[in-house]
Amino acid sequence: MAVCAAVVVAGCGGGERDDVAAGPKWRTLAPSKLARTEVAAARVGRYVYVMGGFVRAGFSTAATERYDIERDRWTRVADMPVGLNHAAAVAYKGRVYVLGGYSARTALRDEVATLYRYDPKRDRWRKLPSMPTARGALAVGVIGHRLYAAGGAGQGKVHAELEIYDFKRRRWSTGPAMSTGRDHLAGAVAGRRFYALAGRAPGHGNFDIVEVYDPHARRWRVAPAMEKPRGGIGAATVGGRIVVVGGEESDGTIREVELYDPAEKTWTRLRDLPTPRHGLGVVARGRRVFVIEGGDHPGFAFTRTVEVLEIAG
Repeated sequence: MAVCAAVVVAGCGGGERDDVAAGPKWRTLAPSKLARTEVAAARVGRYVYVMGGFVRAGFSTAATERYDIERDRWTRVADMPVGLNHAAAVAYKGRVYVLGGYSARTALRDEVATLYRYDPKRDRWRKLPSMPTARGALAVGVIGHRLYAAGGAGQGKVHAELEIYDFKRRRWSTGPAMSTGRDHLAGAVAGRRFYALAGRAPGHGNFDIVEVYDPHARRWRVAPAMEKPRGGIGAATVGGRIVVVGGEESDGTIREVELYDPAEKTWTRLRDLPTPRHGLGVVARGRRVFVIEGGDHPGFAFTRTVEVLEIAG
């Protein structure tokens, strides 16, 4: 199958190219119970957990929903200890970890450094050691027994700092900073490297930059730039390749979907997202990418939409 065979070229029009559009189609799944944006999401086994964000009433929520991929069914589980928006989430050894975010009820303020762990078997949350830098709209990823957190915003500025949590020792350390500070970026792991993808910064707008951290060398390098500058995005890894979805810009929400192949060091275009969104949750299982909730126009917008795309091998 050749869903990823069509490389995006600079200056292509707003519609999909014929060869891209010939690939597998997005499907719509059961809507979530809550309409939200600026959520955090992570997958454990057959379940996707979606935490926090802004709800339609316009305030931050502590709500946690669980989506059963096999049954296409949503349920509510235990709330987080506090309401957060713009937090980040990862899974590690059957548990969900939620890091950072903003605790203000109705705004991107009061950034936190907290790390919370959710145990699905006990339906219980626990607070762990906080990271050194309070920030929201950050990128996270897990390699081995360490969590990597980069970028984000707090204390009135965007951050380039990399901070590393050792799950076994329950201890934070500091790594080298990225070359470009930014928030509303996405994080993904492929080939035991941590990717910090796109994002934005005040006075600059959206970036197309991709930086890659090698834990063995303890060094960042710059990877080929994305075709579409974007912020407010999500990303997931499928078969060693990274799929980037969503975002917002001055013209609206972003429908283009891109895939990065680390082995080939190339970006390719996938079929457009049917419901373009920002502040969304993006996770993968097998060769499928699930895109969950988020705002369907810039700013305070909220959806219950869940869409899935199967990525060709």
